[in-house]
Parts: sequence; structure tokens; C-alpha cells
Amino acid sequence: MEKTAKGNCLGIFGWFYAGKYQIERYAYIFHRLSGLAILLYLFMHIYVTGFRIHGREAWEGVMSKVGEPIFHLGEYMLFIAVAFHALNGIRLIFQGLGLFLPKPASPVYPYKPALARVRIFFYLLMFISLVLMFIGGLDFFVFVEG
Repeated sequence: MEKTAKGNCLGIFGWFYAGKYQIERYAYIFHRLSGLAILLYLFMHIYVTGFRIHGREAWEGVMSKVGEPIFHLGEYMLFIAVAFHALNGIRLIFQGLGLFLPKPASPVYPYKPALARVRIFFYLLMFISLVLMFIGGLDFFVFVEG
């Protein structure tokens, strides 16, 4: 019998399904989505900046549209994506290097929880991310130059 890929019936929606996994899986999902959002912004930024070669009128026309409030909200969403993506990336680098991981234990039932030290670091970085998002929100919406 030949094995096929029929067992993977979720397809692209498997990206958003955390299943039996914990909060780290959701962080992984949001890490992917924030990376895609940053990439989308990069392409949009290059496209908008490309209007400079069409002259002053074209540039000012595009910049007047980019100055609308919906784009201001988009800039804040970009800030959130970059803050989360950067801090979660730091967490993943530390875990990849083996930092904050517990010492290996023998696999004897009942298993000792190995995620206790990793979760503390995860919660610390996500708290810092929330603080940055709050401060960024104040800067974007409260301390706006008039």
C-alpha cells in the first residue's frame, strides 16, 4: 500500500489549528502571521516609495492618501507586529540555543513538566511585548502632534 497525504486534511488551515498544544503553539501561529504582515508592509512600502520617480504631483497624491486615519491605524498594527515578532524571535533564539531549558530527565511516568522554566521566560517576554504595545499606542493615539 502506498501512503498518501490524505491524513493532512487541514491544508493551509493547519496553520491556525493549535490542537492539543499549549500557548506556545499560538505564539508560533502569531509569529508566522506577524512575519507575513511585516513582509506585506515591506512590499507596500516599496510600491508607495516608487511613486517618487513619477514626479512631485504623484508623490503628494499618494502621501495624501497614506495620511488618512486608516493608515495611521495600520502603522500601529505594524508596530504591534514588529514588537511581537522581535520579542518572540528572541525567545525562539534562546530556546534554540538551549537557554532557559531544564536539564534532561529520565522519561519515567509520571513525566516531570519540562516547560516550567520555558513558560516563565515566555510570559516575561509577552509581558514586555504588551508593555511596548501599550506605550506605542500612547505614542500613536494620545501624544499625536497636532
